[in-house]
Amino acid sequence: MSKILKITGLQKTYASGNKQLTVLHDISFEVEKGQTFSIVGPSGSGKTTLLGLCAGLDQPNAGTVELCGQDLSKLNEDQRAQLRNKEVGFIFQNFQLLPTLTALENVSVPLELQGSKEATKKSLTLLEKVGLGDRVHHYPSQLSGGEQQRVALARAFANAPTILFADEPTGNLDDETGEKVIQLLLDLNKENGTTLVIISHDLDLANRTQQILRLKGGKIVTNQLTTA
Repeated sequence: MSKILKITGLQKTYASGNKQLTVLHDISFEVEKGQTFSIVGPSGSGKTTLLGLCAGLDQPNAGTVELCGQDLSKLNEDQRAQLRNKEVGFIFQNFQLLPTLTALENVSVPLELQGSKEATKKSLTLLEKVGLGDRVHHYPSQLSGGEQQRVALARAFANAPTILFADEPTGNLDDETGEKVIQLLLDLNKENGTTLVIISHDLDLANRTQQILRLKGGKIVTNQLTTA
């Protein structure tokens, strides 16, 4: 397998008053194409900051990020956005659905941005796969948290991303609903051959991925393969 994500010597520092606060220290790791990979750690360990750097949403103070064969430091903001639109999918803890759009319209957005002439057809198929074929014309406010996250899953896979970043995908869900969403996420990921990077504090979830990177205080504690 080829490397879909390669992180080398990553460091991120923020100004805090008159001081510099380093939230990530010399982070290096690689993710293979098609792999399921989790980044775990307590609150404040730097997980979400690391995700933002991996996806090119933010830039490091030192080190390099190679995403889908591209060195992000050599791309401008528009080029990074184009790379994300073509290659990257996202799932967020708070769903990030557009409230004025129906479930169908929310899923169609990334396809329409790519100029797909079959956006509606593909979106309907994805919503049926996540069990929402009878809710396609409902707005987010008319859906439960689990249903909203399933819409978000369908949207994330709409543009057939090479790599999918999921930031605490079950953080706002109860245990039973969260389990259904995770199983659906893993099933869709396997079906599509997507590389999956999950950010979580949930070790049970992490153990269902093929590799676990543990962070604490902005540093790597362990990086190990699992039996998943």
